Amino acid sequence: MRIMGAMLLLAVLWGLSIPVIKIGLLTIPPLTLTAMRFGLALPFLLPFVMGRRRLPWHELPRVAALGLLGVGIGQVAQTYGIAGTSASVGTIISATIPLFVVVFAAIRLKHAVSGRQRLGLLAAFLGIVLVAFDGQDASALQSSKAGAALMLLSCITIAFYYVWSVELASKYGSGPLAAWSTFFGFLALVPWAGWEMRHAPFQITAEGIAAAVYLGAAVTVVGLLLWLHILRAVPASKAASVQYLQPVIGIVASAAIFDDRLGLLFGAGVALVLSGLALTLTSPARAPAS
Repeated sequence: MRIMGAMLLLAVLWGLSIPVIKIGLLTIPPLTLTAMRFGLALPFLLPFVMGRRRLPWHELPRVAALGLLGVGIGQVAQTYGIAGTSASVGTIISATIPLFVVVFAAIRLKHAVSGRQRLGLLAAFLGIVLVAFDGQDASALQSSKAGAALMLLSCITIAFYYVWSVELASKYGSGPLAAWSTFFGFLALVPWAGWEMRHAPFQITAEGIAAAVYLGAAVTVVGLLLWLHILRAVPASKAASVQYLQPVIGIVASAAIFDDRLGLLFGAGVALVLSGLALTLTSPARAPAS
């Protein structure tokens, strides 16, 4: 029951992340909001750096590259993507991260991809197309397409980060890897966020600060701790079932907060993405391809 509760809490925390980013973007520009998020998370991640399984110095360049990829590109692209489209569209596209993990695991880790998984990937991509084209008019459609493209870039980059960090995480633990990669990603963001703050108008409001705190403390830190706790108790295939509930929570929250219009194309796209997710994550494990 405790693990079920942890999985439900994680789905809620992660499911609300994109609507909360949308709230933060109302007053804080993208680079600044992203830097605030990870700057707030860093102090809570320091205990992982001081733990027993420390990263050796010769591994730091690889970890720095992962941090630049996951935070500097993946999270920044996500924030800009959410700024360019509705929270509902961003939420359903973000649910495709596990699908890209399957693709990259096949490339990097030589995991075989079954026919069922290929069908799931195709269904999800078709769903993304339908979701992206669910615009009310020409200008909204153009904005949605650009935002959806950035969200897709974010999903690909974050999935790449996950798969390429497997080797380091197995050696030194997910906690130290997350702490160091976040540090390097934040370090790369600071000068750009400083430039943005000098040139882009923004307001520091209670809502913006609350959004940054939620993203840094709840989504990044508590989400990481819950995820590691769940992985220690249940197989990764079962832990991944969190991904089914997460987009549903995000879409419901987005519709309630922002009054997002959920048209027929959007509904069909959501059905295809979730079906693709189910086909991909429930596919039986196969031996690595030779």
